[in-house]
Amino acid sequence: MNAKTRRLVAASLVAVTTTAVLAGCGAADGGSGAEGGVLKLWTHNAGNAAEYDVVEKVVNDFNAGQSKYKVEIEAFPQGSYNDAVVASSSSKKLPCILDVDGPNVPNWAWGGYLAPLELSGGEVPLDDQLPSTVGKYQDKVYAFGFYDVALTMFARKSVLAEHGIRVPTPDQPWTRAEFAAALADLKASGKFEHPLEMGTGGSGEWWPYAYSPQLQSFGGDLVDRSSYKTAEGALNGPEALDWAKWFRSLVTDGYMAQKSGSSPNDDFLNGKSAIEWDGSWDAAKNVEKLGDDLLILPPVDFGRGPKIGGASWQWAMSAHCAKPEGARAFLEFTRKTKYFTEFAKATGTIPATDAAAAQIPGYEPGGRYESFVRSARDFAVVRPVTPAYPYLASVFEKTAKDIVAGAEPEAALDEAVKQIDANLKLNDFYAG
Repeated sequence: MNAKTRRLVAASLVAVTTTAVLAGCGAADGGSGAEGGVLKLWTHNAGNAAEYDVVEKVVNDFNAGQSKYKVEIEAFPQGSYNDAVVASSSSKKLPCILDVDGPNVPNWAWGGYLAPLELSGGEVPLDDQLPSTVGKYQDKVYAFGFYDVALTMFARKSVLAEHGIRVPTPDQPWTRAEFAAALADLKASGKFEHPLEMGTGGSGEWWPYAYSPQLQSFGGDLVDRSSYKTAEGALNGPEALDWAKWFRSLVTDGYMAQKSGSSPNDDFLNGKSAIEWDGSWDAAKNVEKLGDDLLILPPVDFGRGPKIGGASWQWAMSAHCAKPEGARAFLEFTRKTKYFTEFAKATGTIPATDAAAAQIPGYEPGGRYESFVRSARDFAVVRPVTPAYPYLASVFEKTAKDIVAGAEPEAALDEAVKQIDANLKLNDFYAG
């Protein structure tokens, strides 16, 4: 498969998981974004003032500290960002610097959008970062992020105490049997609309991000990671089937809604549910509402250890950049602990380094949110490191939704494997 064909396939795969209308994307200069010393930078943060302000600060600091290059920002709404990148890559009009959602790094690298970073400087070594915040493909680093997020279970201390339910810890998480007993006791109390809130009203990347870690804790996966050439056995083996039956049973047993409401976190805070599967992004809000009664719990160990998804937004250099030395100079400049700290503070996310975490109230050792740092370090599993990931994600979302809605689990998983394996074969297994 030649480079042009790979770009077209990469574009179609990313389009599978993006439904927003394309935003304007013609502002990059002649495909390089660096004529006359100007380096264009694209970010998905239009409409996200807190994170955009930090991006702008970093850019202003870089521009003020040297005169050889000038970085100029163009911000896109997150919903249309991927489409803008895909369209501009096809016409070789990508900027020099851009951000990328971590799971898409292999697809964009394989499709010819990104160049290996090959950084040689910077205050913070890449090895100091949480592994999930460094985007790799075929043993090369293509991106790095300043933060990550972590899935967690929120509960009220008072509710668990009332029902005699043990508070799990990272060293001793709930087992599958304990979790089942807790849900049964909470349902029997009749005090909750559903004892468990899993966010099943969400869509898109939420489904593989939220539920494939549970599949992995059962022992399954979206694809066989030993070869990345088949999903057979990984997505339809005994462990995956066990997960699918369990996932459906949460609905049939009345433990969770087939489709949660529009504000699942508010439903938890308002007492409609007792336990919520959510993310670190809602922690501060929950602490403000519940104070010391809020419990931040590790994921359940369904047999193969507790698992959460890893990788969030990261920064990269495009393969179209005419002045890669300028892009690398900027990216190396950003690798300062103060910027890792400022990004995490602005976004309420997990700092990518221990040094940054130590400077953020709550994330320091012994802090209220230290458990998120530990989860991101010890429990995070990056989504499959393959250019096929956007397709895997779309198939998994549909399959999991069908199972929750009542589809026969074995048939649904077999069909998912059939579709994934056909896609892998059609694309020559995404060989480099």
